[in-house]
Amino acid sequence: MKKKVQMLVGLTLIGSSSFAQVKDSLRLVRLQEVQVVGTRATAKTPVAFSNVSKDQIKKQNFGQDIPFLLTMTPSVVATSDAGAGVGYTGIRVRGTDASRINVTANGVPLNDAESHTLYWVDMPDFASSIEDLQIQRGAGTSTNGAGAFGASINMKTESISALPYAEINGSYGSFNTHKETFKVGTGLLKSRWAFDARLSNLASDGYIDRASTDLKSFFAQAGYYGDNDIFKFIVFGGKEKTYHAWNGNEDLAGKGRRYNPCGEIEDADGNVIGFYKDQTDNYIQTNYQMLYTHIFSPKWNMNLTLHYTDGEGYYQEYKNKRSLEEYGLQPFVYYGKLIEKSDLVRQKRMDNGFGGGVFSFNYSSGRLQASLGGAANEYKGNNYGRVIWVKNYFNNVLDPDHEYYRNNSDKTDANIYLKASYELLKGLSAYGDLQYRYIHYTIDGLNDKWDWTKTPGGMQTLAVDNNYNFFNPKAGLFWQMNKNSSAYASFSVAHKEPTRNNFTDAKFGKTPSSERLFDYEAGYTYNDSRFLVGVNFYYMKYKDQLILTGQTNDIGEPLADNVPDSYRVGMEYMLGAKITSWLRWDGNATLSQNKINDYTEYLDNYDADWKPLYTQTSNYVGKTTIAYSPSVIANSMFTFTYKNWDAALQSSYVGKQYLSNSQQEDCVLDAYFVNNLRLGYTFSLPAFKSIHLGLSINNLFNEKYESNGYGYSSYVIDADGSKTRYNGAGYFAQAGTNILAGITLKF
Repeated sequence: MKKKVQMLVGLTLIGSSSFAQVKDSLRLVRLQEVQVVGTRATAKTPVAFSNVSKDQIKKQNFGQDIPFLLTMTPSVVATSDAGAGVGYTGIRVRGTDASRINVTANGVPLNDAESHTLYWVDMPDFASSIEDLQIQRGAGTSTNGAGAFGASINMKTESISALPYAEINGSYGSFNTHKETFKVGTGLLKSRWAFDARLSNLASDGYIDRASTDLKSFFAQAGYYGDNDIFKFIVFGGKEKTYHAWNGNEDLAGKGRRYNPCGEIEDADGNVIGFYKDQTDNYIQTNYQMLYTHIFSPKWNMNLTLHYTDGEGYYQEYKNKRSLEEYGLQPFVYYGKLIEKSDLVRQKRMDNGFGGGVFSFNYSSGRLQASLGGAANEYKGNNYGRVIWVKNYFNNVLDPDHEYYRNNSDKTDANIYLKASYELLKGLSAYGDLQYRYIHYTIDGLNDKWDWTKTPGGMQTLAVDNNYNFFNPKAGLFWQMNKNSSAYASFSVAHKEPTRNNFTDAKFGKTPSSERLFDYEAGYTYNDSRFLVGVNFYYMKYKDQLILTGQTNDIGEPLADNVPDSYRVGMEYMLGAKITSWLRWDGNATLSQNKINDYTEYLDNYDADWKPLYTQTSNYVGKTTIAYSPSVIANSMFTFTYKNWDAALQSSYVGKQYLSNSQQEDCVLDAYFVNNLRLGYTFSLPAFKSIHLGLSINNLFNEKYESNGYGYSSYVIDADGSKTRYNGAGYFAQAGTNILAGITLKF
């Protein structure tokens, strides 16, 4: 009898403990669901978007950067300087480049305030700390930071687990690519506190010669979970050392697909005799975020975030036969000969800080959902350059650590938005989104370019002081026709200020104009338990888009100029079918036209001996295709899931891309078709929650392709005045068949 009573009491206690644990877990999930950034689109928001889950990211995360984990989403093209998806990588959406893609984490802007680009190499293995992300195509909803001028990527960092855990995963593969990641979490402590941490090491030799990467990163968060409150402190950072592979290859056939011209050391006759071993990019970045969420009632909640990002680093490069004068150095005598040009090593350094606050107040009740939000951020940056070595210099003549330019930047960026969705009739909702954005941007000091127009010459002086006031309205309708079918239509206005280079490379005394986008979107989706059919139509009309036209500024540097009239128009198709309980197929395709109206190109002129004449020839081209904008992008994925096995065959087709806006047929990226195969098996053993083995075979059929490049043109003028046009191009070759294998141990 006594044993029966003890057993009953024990079972009761276990049941009570389990119930308490479930209750705590449900409370945690509820709180974390509320902590959704106000800039995200919901199911009824009339914009084109794709959600990518934590599980989808994990299955692909063998060490490649986030752009390569998103290639199966509509209209996305990823590029890699090193050719294998690790190191310097880039992303384009609907043909728009990275400087026009807004990226946030927990609503905090991540784009560099001056270049407007996110350098993914500064955030190694960040994919291992993402809960989910959303890609919005087009102008999207109001967001914080750099203007979304073609797309936005909204990432949410990993939610805290209710239960304690530990995880070790590693991968190894082609080009000595390897990743080691360790994660640990306490789960909920005393039903209130939780802590998580991650350490990662990632390195690769790269497919391209010497395109090596050495990456370290960490992520840590601490959270307090009250009945109606969340306090969360997050810190993450990365340290990278990457050998340059920025220059592409202009002779794939002659020098081979893996040749890397960066770091070339030449002899007196211009022959390459070696490579500089320290031709590297070095950067450390640390991000701090403090998030607070409060639930006032079932209808009202609030999110407040304070953030600060600290960055410091430099890149170092060997320069052959450079004029000493353009580095502020005096010529010197070496064995009786006056040396005016010499080999040298320079460093371009920067340190910067970016901080501010983000907020949103959110209301949801019945037919109305609304958010009032915004942000105020400030950036301060210092840019300076040093010459650290000059060939054959004498100590009493040259300073071996000579600073030749320095400038300071300050940028204030603030916005406020109000957006709401209201159900007008059953199934029919109206959406409105109004944003005001203010920017004040200054640059003072000396630029890194020598001004030959000065007498005497000197470094170019920078004196930028500009204000921008942007009003970005958006409106649309969403119609839920029935439980399976829905449609939407919307119109948005977006603005974008010029980047740092648009200012520093502009003609003297000329300020580039801001850009404007009118974005028209419409779509239809049918979705049931077995089939998905969707189509989006978009028409993106640009005013004063900044592009490279071939024009040069007063000192001969390429500049971007405002073209009055350009557009992107296209259709995005999404298809999906659950063929059997264990096999599914998903596909998407984008068909588009991307044009500049009334385009004029500018070409540099050279004499018959290829000496510059410091003049240009202009040619009216008329309507032309925007560079790096394929008219066809298509993806297919077969997913196999059976018991503990999973597999996926991913196929991507990217159509021909012109490398300049002049639409020259010998300056193109050829269309390519790449297939990747992924295999996985999950099982358990004593002492392990689970063990997952994975294998990724990239470029399964060894396609020889280039995903990025550049093009240029010039005229050679003979003595009789006749002109001959020459076109040139450089390419970033991508790896052939390569393999990554991984293992994940969960405790």
